[in-house]
Amino acid sequence: MPTKTFPTKKEATIKSIHQLSGDLPVAALHSEIAAVIGIDLGDKKSAYCALDANGSDLDEGVVSTTDRGLRMAFEGKVRMRIATECGTHSPWVNRLLQELGHDVIVVNPRRLRLIAESNRKNDKADARTLATVAQAAPGLLKRVHHRSEHAQLELATIKARDTAVQARSRMVAAMRGIVKSTGARLTVCSTGAFAKKALESCPATLRDALTPLLRIIEQLTVEIRKYDRVIEHKINDEYPEAASILSIPGVGSLTALTFVLLLDNDPNRFSKSRDLGCYFGLQPKQQDSGTFVSQLGITKAGDQLMRSLAVQCSHFMLGRFGRDSALRQWGLSLCLRGGGNAKKRAVIAVARKLLILMHKLWKTQTAFVPFPGIKPVPHAA
Repeated sequence: MPTKTFPTKKEATIKSIHQLSGDLPVAALHSEIAAVIGIDLGDKKSAYCALDANGSDLDEGVVSTTDRGLRMAFEGKVRMRIATECGTHSPWVNRLLQELGHDVIVVNPRRLRLIAESNRKNDKADARTLATVAQAAPGLLKRVHHRSEHAQLELATIKARDTAVQARSRMVAAMRGIVKSTGARLTVCSTGAFAKKALESCPATLRDALTPLLRIIEQLTVEIRKYDRVIEHKINDEYPEAASILSIPGVGSLTALTFVLLLDNDPNRFSKSRDLGCYFGLQPKQQDSGTFVSQLGITKAGDQLMRSLAVQCSHFMLGRFGRDSALRQWGLSLCLRGGGNAKKRAVIAVARKLLILMHKLWKTQTAFVPFPGIKPVPHAA
């Protein structure tokens, strides 16, 4: 069955264009929304559903999830509002559809429980739900801001490094488990030195089985160090304005570059630095009602890698090697109250403040001051 297509500006009659645009003048078609479309993006094929300004059905069908397929379906058409869910394909699809002149809403999946919890979930029904909500109440859909293509490509290095680190960690944990099952233990050491020291403490009966894994771990360590050098070069040469973030003790090149790229290298994207805690999911959930005040965990919204890096920096700042500062002292004071989970809550709280501080220093281009408001003691002559 041939795929349906929308009428082009040249092919459409004045009457049909008025139907698509809600009886707007033809001159206003370039700026006003003529139809609302929901697209359920799939890996190879994507289902779509089109509604007019009154919510009546216009069209539905399937389009190929490729540059050519989307251009054939939406290029040269009257301006439409197109809603898609955030996912693997949504960044490039969003850029393409905006280039074609459409108003694109990339929807946060957390805001669409109508789809996630539906008892009749399929691509066609999901596309209709997206179109219906985008047509009736677009304000309920929280738009997801996709980064620029340049930032996405730069982040590929960081994500590739993270994949290598996770693979190495899983192999190290697997090897320790295999050795423990025989009653022996591998020596305690850093992950970087594991390949060399683990071979020395590995039982002779397991060496033939585990030596290939050690070679893979050693090669992964070499590649991870190469990634680290690339990241160090990028942050110093291509993003010199991030030097203010690096002035914070415990924040390294990886954390600083990830932070800058996730915000699309635009410190003014957030007017308030305090919003960064919510953006990266380090804000506690809230389900208060009346006099009841809930104490829940963090939302874990936003980028998981950035949240993980912020928590690692927080652990370092509160650890024995962390430099003294007002932020460290505040975090340590939280560790002293709250019972057995006080340390965990303190780490999250410091991580949240750290992200706020990173944005503030980046935006104002000022260096980190360990104790704000305290003038340094002048050196004796």
